[in-house]
Amino acid sequence: MNEKTVSIILVAISSLTSLFFMIKGNFELAVLFLTLMFTFSHYFRSRAFAQKGLHKEAGWMKKMSITFAVLTVIVLVVTVMG
Repeated sequence: MNEKTVSIILVAISSLTSLFFMIKGNFELAVLFLTLMFTFSHYFRSRAFAQKGLHKEAGWMKKMSITFAVLTVIVLVVTVMG
């Protein structure tokens, strides 16, 4: 499987999972999977920018990916702690 296929699958699964939890009314888990989706999408976008030679944009997307990864961990901790 190539990188683009993996990125599409990961983003689709996390966004559909988030939608499922929104419909069920569990907004804490919906936010968790939304932040996870943003982490995946920004990470793969940064790699695509780097491959195209757009290093400034790739760096920005990498920082955004790291930010969303930290937020995902914070939301996970807050959700588990109750």
